[in-house]
Amino acid sequence: MQEERNRRLKWFQDARFGMFIHWGLYSIPGRGEWVRSYEEIGEEEYRQYFDEWDPVRYDPREWAALAKEAGMKYAVLTTKHHDGFCLFDSRYTDYKSVNTPCRRDLVREYVDAFREAGLKVGFYYSLLDWHHPDYPAYGDPHHPERNNPEWKGKEHDFDKYLSYMHRQVEELMTNYGKIDIIWFDFSYEGHMGEDWKASELVKMIRRHQPDILINGRLEGSGETYGSIMTDTPGMFSGDFTCPEMIIPPYGLKTPSGADVPWEACFTMNNSWAYTPNDRFYKTPDMLIRKLVECVSKNGNMILNVGPTAKGEIPPEQVHILKEIGRWMRENSDSIYGCGMSSLPKPDWGRYTQNGNRIYAHVMDKCIGPVVLKGLKGRIKKARRLWDGFEMPVLDPWIGREYPDCGFINFGKEEACTLDVDGSPDTVIEIELQNDRS
Repeated sequence: MQEERNRRLKWFQDARFGMFIHWGLYSIPGRGEWVRSYEEIGEEEYRQYFDEWDPVRYDPREWAALAKEAGMKYAVLTTKHHDGFCLFDSRYTDYKSVNTPCRRDLVREYVDAFREAGLKVGFYYSLLDWHHPDYPAYGDPHHPERNNPEWKGKEHDFDKYLSYMHRQVEELMTNYGKIDIIWFDFSYEGHMGEDWKASELVKMIRRHQPDILINGRLEGSGETYGSIMTDTPGMFSGDFTCPEMIIPPYGLKTPSGADVPWEACFTMNNSWAYTPNDRFYKTPDMLIRKLVECVSKNGNMILNVGPTAKGEIPPEQVHILKEIGRWMRENSDSIYGCGMSSLPKPDWGRYTQNGNRIYAHVMDKCIGPVVLKGLKGRIKKARRLWDGFEMPVLDPWIGREYPDCGFINFGKEEACTLDVDGSPDTVIEIELQNDRS
């Protein structure tokens, strides 16, 4: 089981960087994908957005080109979020994009465009559904009708909902060719694991898509990761776990010390869906450093975009991705195929490693040479990654009290390591004398 999971994960852990896409009817009110729940909007009031859904500027090839320019290797699109609206042509509901003024299977177009661009293709699918009549409503902690007395006592046949949900997932697994990721969201009290008939669901998914990666939210959520964190994970624990809006303080491991694959999911501002009044954007420099931090802890980062109701990625998000892409074009060797180094975290930044090549991510510029603890006598050569510039390996007089340390710099040994390339993270590729790490 572990060997199979590792085989499935190989491309994912080499890729390290992906695009999340939150897009649906909620993009029209522009107050977040949870707007129905937070504002307790009834079905009839919310229906207006279905009646006008028509993303006339949706061009998934532009999205794919932007993802590729940013250095991303895969993408995950919200095929159905909690409101139950489907961006695909499901046989089991009328609540779908092909029945709106749009008249298009938006998932089909996404799959074709991203696959054509050479990117891996993933589907987000919400386990919740606030539109389906058999999903529990009154008293549910999340349903828009949870406090509506008119819904009190209304009967629900949850097995009917589960049958519907399983059939829709099977459509996604069989109608769009090879799919690389299925990203479920999310489990909570009373709806967790076998409450979803998760073993049956996973068996069906694996039958149709044996190589697909499944995240851990059939069992866990953004708060808890489930049995993937143990040495005896369940069959529906997933191939990877997905901390949300947080980077674990260290690499995730089971009690016996086995690595747990993980992917941190982040927004660019504070919102997943299009929210034009949310102007609190993270800087490209910050997101570059957070990507490096994830890789340095054996994790991936999936960064979200929230397209407009018309189908365009907002210009602020385009700018951020292009800036990340500029850095990735020159430094992606320190991300792709890399993971945690056995060296301790340095004071000036972070390490990533791929075999006998260590990548020193210098984020805090040093006074004097860059100090490399534990690398004395082990460095074959050091080059600045973006341009191949030689970083002299030094044995400076000022370092004689530190016999276990290697030293490198941009010039003579007393010189400051200046931000000469204007980068938020100057990467130095260090080739070791042997593969000991």
